[in-house]
Amino acid sequence: MYELVQVGARCFYADCPTKVGIVQTGADEVCLIDSGSDRDAGRRVRKILDAHGWRLRAIYNTHSHADHIGANRYLQGQTGCRVYVPEEEVAFARHPLLEPALVFGGYPPKDLRHKFLMAAPSDAETLTPEALPEGWEIIDLAGHYLSMVGFRTPDDVVYLADCLSSPRTLEKYGLSYLFDVAAFLETLERVRGIEAAMFVPAHADATDDVKPLVDANIARVREISGCILEICREPKTTDEVVSAVFCAYGLRMSFEQYALISSTTRSYLAWLRDAGRMDVLIEPTRLLWRSAE
Repeated sequence: MYELVQVGARCFYADCPTKVGIVQTGADEVCLIDSGSDRDAGRRVRKILDAHGWRLRAIYNTHSHADHIGANRYLQGQTGCRVYVPEEEVAFARHPLLEPALVFGGYPPKDLRHKFLMAAPSDAETLTPEALPEGWEIIDLAGHYLSMVGFRTPDDVVYLADCLSSPRTLEKYGLSYLFDVAAFLETLERVRGIEAAMFVPAHADATDDVKPLVDANIARVREISGCILEICREPKTTDEVVSAVFCAYGLRMSFEQYALISSTTRSYLAWLRDAGRMDVLIEPTRLLWRSAE
C-alpha cells in the first residue's frame, strides 16, 4: 500500500485505495492530483515526497469527494502548498458539510458526518487553466460529481479520477455513486475516444487501453437503468425503488449505503424521467414512479 508507481518520465501515482497522482514539475518540485482520504493518507504521501527530496507545490483536486480531498488540509498545513478545486466544487472543499448534505438531501445526521463523507476543510482556490503547470490540460469528466475533471500531463499520461470503476469494483458494489447519469455517459463516450500513452483511473488499474473499461462501465449503467425500469413496472415510491435496488444487487444496508444508493437511484430516476422513459403519478400523499416502457 502507498507504493510509488511510475507511469511516465515524470509521472507517478501512490498506489492506495484512491490513487494519488504525483507529477514532477521541476528537479525537486512536484504537484499532486488529489491527496487521499484523510490525515493518515497525507502522512504516507508526504513520506514518499520526503524520501525523494520532492517539495510539494500544489494539489489539483479532480473533484471534492472526501476520499480525494481528505488530506488537503494536512498537506497544506505541512507544506504551504496551494489547493485547487473545480469551480462548482470549491465551496464543498471549504465547507465539507455540503457533501453529506447533498447525498442525504437535507441536513445530515451524525451517522454521515464523518471522514468518509466529510473531509477536513481546506483553503481551496478555483481551478483554472492558468493555475496549471506548463503543458497540462484539463479534461471535463462531469457526471460522477458536479464538475469532476481529469488531467493530461506533458508525458501524455491522463489521470481519470472516478469516471471509471474496475470490473471487480462494479461486481462488488453493484452501483457506483453517480450525480448526473446523462453527463456520465457523455463523459464515458468522450473518454473512449481519448488517445494517451497511459491512463490512471483512481479506482482501477492503470492501462494504456481504456476502451474495455469504458465499455464495462457503460454496460453497467445500461443494466442498472433496465433494472430500475423493471422494478417500476408497477408504481413504486422512491424508497420502494431503493429497497428493490438493494435486493437486486445483494447490497448490505447501512446508513452510508442507504444515503449513497438512495442518492444514486434518484439520479437514475431523474435521468429516466427526463428521457421520457419514466412516468410519475401524483397521489394526495405520495409520489410514485412507473416505467413508461
